[in-house]
Amino acid sequence: MSAPLRFALAAAVGIAGAVWPLAAGGQSRTAVEQERREFAKWLRAAPLSPRRAVGVVPIGAALSFGPPTAAVPLSGIAAGELVEREGRLVLRSGASEQALVRGRGVALGAWHLLASGAPGHSVVTVFAAELRTGKEPSWFPYDPQAAAPVTLIPAPVPATLRLLAPDGTEVEASEAGSVSLRLEGKAETLRVRRIPGVSDEESELEIFFRDATSGRTTYPAGRFVALIPLGGDRYLLDFNRARNPFCAYNTAYPCPAPWRGNALPLAIRAGERYLGGGFEPSSRP
Repeated sequence: MSAPLRFALAAAVGIAGAVWPLAAGGQSRTAVEQERREFAKWLRAAPLSPRRAVGVVPIGAALSFGPPTAAVPLSGIAAGELVEREGRLVLRSGASEQALVRGRGVALGAWHLLASGAPGHSVVTVFAAELRTGKEPSWFPYDPQAAAPVTLIPAPVPATLRLLAPDGTEVEASEAGSVSLRLEGKAETLRVRRIPGVSDEESELEIFFRDATSGRTTYPAGRFVALIPLGGDRYLLDFNRARNPFCAYNTAYPCPAPWRGNALPLAIRAGERYLGGGFEPSSRP
């Protein structure tokens, strides 16, 4: 099983869908189009779909929820609080306590909560039962020329840094290195960072890039694409699997800042598009 698939399955199962499923076993048009159908279905139906998010709130030492006067008002929910102690998260309501596992959604009445982020920087994303936005995904047609094998050149000093992951969560990422490829006959180099997954054993080699379509037919801040392992230091860079950050679907999510140096002067007409036009309320429950 590829690393991207492991990460996606952990998201779809372990965190109940914080990152959409991508990079399944095959690299064909059929495989990519199937992934796209599954993603569109997940966006509409998953309890933790970004289209259901109502807010991403820092937990701090403690965060109250429930009544209208709480930091996070949740109709129909008794007063309670989320507490972080020595890196552990606890959900308190009345006399009861429940451990809150990072990356694993928990139902609270008609609401769902998802805790994420590193200890000391924990956040909780709150999801409503109904869809909050009507944004549907859109893609460029599959392009077999948009995928190419690349070699990862390790970073001389794999420094760590805090950045926002595709789901808007602040994580401790590391500089993995860079890859080079030829686009329209010109050599281009892209910075690669290792973004942690659900557990310490899981991570993803990601590229956050902008190109000449950014702000026109794709999301202005840029798109993410994961490297697919081919063995050793070789990877597949498939722009057909380029995807938007969650903020493209719901303004409840903070949006990652573009990575310096990953701006391509040409248009990558592959992967996920962005139609713009704001976020219209969905008519579906």
